[in-house]
Amino acid sequence: MTQHLITNARLVDPEAGTVSDGALWLKDGKIAERFDAPEPEISLDRVPQQARIDAGHKYLAPGIVDIGVQVCEPGERHKESYGSAGEAAAAGGVTTIVTRPDTNPAIDSPEVLEFIRRRANEAAPVNVLPMAALTKGRAGAEMTEFGFLLDAGAVAFSDGLRVVRDNKVLHRAMTYARSLGALVVAHPQDPALSAGASATSGKFASLRGLPAVSPMAERMGLDRDIALVEMTGVRYHADQITTARALPALERAKRNGFDVTAGTSIHHLTLNELDVSDYRTFFKVTPPLRSEDDRQSVIEAVRSGLIDVICTMHTPQDEESKRLPFEEAASGSVGLETLLPVAMRLYHADALDLPTLFRALSLNPAKRLGLGSGRLTKGAPGDLVLFDPDKPLVLDRFKLRSKSKNTPFDSARLQGRVLATFVGGAQVYAA
Repeated sequence: MTQHLITNARLVDPEAGTVSDGALWLKDGKIAERFDAPEPEISLDRVPQQARIDAGHKYLAPGIVDIGVQVCEPGERHKESYGSAGEAAAAGGVTTIVTRPDTNPAIDSPEVLEFIRRRANEAAPVNVLPMAALTKGRAGAEMTEFGFLLDAGAVAFSDGLRVVRDNKVLHRAMTYARSLGALVVAHPQDPALSAGASATSGKFASLRGLPAVSPMAERMGLDRDIALVEMTGVRYHADQITTARALPALERAKRNGFDVTAGTSIHHLTLNELDVSDYRTFFKVTPPLRSEDDRQSVIEAVRSGLIDVICTMHTPQDEESKRLPFEEAASGSVGLETLLPVAMRLYHADALDLPTLFRALSLNPAKRLGLGSGRLTKGAPGDLVLFDPDKPLVLDRFKLRSKSKNTPFDSARLQGRVLATFVGGAQVYAA
């Protein structure tokens, strides 16, 4: 089907900040027309009956753009492939995944990047945009060939969850990126303080006997990065800001006019350190879950626009990696398929309204990457998600489409279901 007319919808417009009744006509991969009337009058010779979809007064929003997804090809395809990640994304309303370069080998050469692009095009039903490694082998010693990697299709440069320790190396990389207009995505954390930590320092970590890291490690890492941004003028994005201590530094950077944006993960917005409970390793993520005060501060930063992006930091881990003592277990959780229903927790708690949520889920990440998606305007890409925010479900991790099942939300009672996903005007998922 080359076109769809989606009628009787509640349009969530993050650009205008509104939710209103309307309809969208998708044609040739784009939004051909937006109608304020839920049942627009269009003749059958323009849109045949079989191309019409009644949304049933459910919500239609721009498709989610998820920055920082780990797909384990090449090297660990048993954890996640482009096929399984693409199917999970489509079922979760994620129309664009921006992949991290932490594969084996790392995505640090045009040849590996070309392999990734070819595999993604073959296997994934959603848009896949790869980030390339900032340094060769993600070893933090020698920067990659940014120009060649940009020509091969890299949309940003990052060493993933590894922090470049050498300030001189990072300064050179940022200077080179600035000369090419490239985006650098970094993980703000002091690597010495956070090494070996599996919890946030405080009473809970002490009672559980877990090695912990102070929230100041994030603040120190961000301060270092912002100082280098000031020196170089590079375009910079912090992948996860999760503590109240880091927010003043982020606010000052933006107030001073630096080209800085920041994200946070859906897990840090909806969970806190107490959810670890009796050493449940599915709740072990990087950085570790924070205090409830931190969680509330980060929610407020998303509401105000200080934090720009909500992402999953989708990190598949197999059972053998998670079925270990908490300190030894691998960090990370999957999130592509659970992102929208978990985000609805914030909506139902009156913490964030739908336009604000989709500003952070869709519009802002699209703008940061220079994409046309994230909008409901005429001419925008036909990347959309139709969802019911009130439909209940009990999550069963074994039904997730990801190869790895390491979700902290197993057996959780959630509200919010994706009903349909459209990529380039084509329907790639239907509930």
